[in-house]
Amino acid sequence: MDNQYLALNARKQQTTPRGVGVMCDWYVERAENATLWDQQGREFIDFAGGIAVLNTGHRHPKIMAAVTEQLGKFTHTAYQVAPYESYISLVEKIIARAPIKGPAKAALFTTGAEAVENAIKIARAATKRHGVITFGGAFHGRSFMTMAMTGKTAPYKRDFGVMPSGVFHARYPVAINGISVDDAIESVEEIFSADIAAHDVAAIVLEPVQGEGGFNVAPQELMIRLRQICDQHGILLIADEVQTGFARTGKLFAMDHHPEMKVDMMTMAKSLGGGFPISAVVGRADVMDAPNPGGLGGTYAGNPLAVAAAHAVIEVIEEEKLCDRANKLGAQLIDVLEDLKDTHSFVRDIRGLGSMIAVELATAEQTKAIQDFAMSKNLILLSCGKKANVIRFLYPLTIPDAQFQAALSILKQGFAAISSNKVNETA
Repeated sequence: MDNQYLALNARKQQTTPRGVGVMCDWYVERAENATLWDQQGREFIDFAGGIAVLNTGHRHPKIMAAVTEQLGKFTHTAYQVAPYESYISLVEKIIARAPIKGPAKAALFTTGAEAVENAIKIARAATKRHGVITFGGAFHGRSFMTMAMTGKTAPYKRDFGVMPSGVFHARYPVAINGISVDDAIESVEEIFSADIAAHDVAAIVLEPVQGEGGFNVAPQELMIRLRQICDQHGILLIADEVQTGFARTGKLFAMDHHPEMKVDMMTMAKSLGGGFPISAVVGRADVMDAPNPGGLGGTYAGNPLAVAAAHAVIEVIEEEKLCDRANKLGAQLIDVLEDLKDTHSFVRDIRGLGSMIAVELATAEQTKAIQDFAMSKNLILLSCGKKANVIRFLYPLTIPDAQFQAALSILKQGFAAISSNKVNETA
């Protein structure tokens, strides 16, 4: 390691808390589409995408042009003080595309956790109830309410004391773990009978494909039965699409895979801004209108630069047919993973939708070994899952074909390397 890296790393250790975990042991200098360059000029293939933020790639020309144009006008007014047309036209685009039950309205915020927090505020205002049901393995954010909603203790809730009350966790169906849809629905009914009456529950919140939980896909039957439960008891059904949105699953939203039913509200963030911080809540108009004026908002909510980026993101997804590309790339990845499963006994499961694909291994040690091998070959991979034994793939959907194939080749080499080293071959 050179002196520049050592000096910068020393500064990081001196000034930033250890609670901010950092994966890479190098520092980014610049980025373009699916490539990162570090300060030494080394190229890395980015299969992390800023944790699902860059479905349209780093610095997409259309997004950069839109933000540059907005920079020449104004950067901030606070929408609640001096509004602007671009905010309104963006929520119009979101409303037109979101699979919501009935007429809809939308509001812009800054982060995914902020969107989820506001969805709960809206649900409580609309129903005059306090209870929230989420699912084991869920990830909804790092603020206190969203930590309470998150279904994983370490590292997200550990050490941070008592969580907000009124949040209950049902079981999320995961076939490989023996949890069926019947089990999941039974756990919801058990919450009603043992923890909180159904008439006190404001919302049931779930990820249509769990993110941090391991890319577990919600079965059609689960969504239909949750809709029935919510309709029966006057509960709002909320889809957290922070990680699944904007073409990642092969459709604009993961809920588009469930055309037979609609949710009452959706949250979104990450790839909506193409690298700029913005989030949104969209929902039934009567529900969204429940809070009084001033009850919703935020200093940076709907920042003009991020709004300009989001307009461009939606245009890029549609003009470049990124939903189709997500399906094409995902199919190629699954073919490779299926071959690996046939030849490596430690591959437990392959799952996902579109290009929101994951492979579950027998142990966390195997996952870490493949991550480390990939990094040694300049490919960035992320892990997830309750046991940290899942590799998830979040490459930009704009990645060039040759670069994508190069990454798949590295992936295959990584599996071969750990197999030959016999790294915890079985759980």
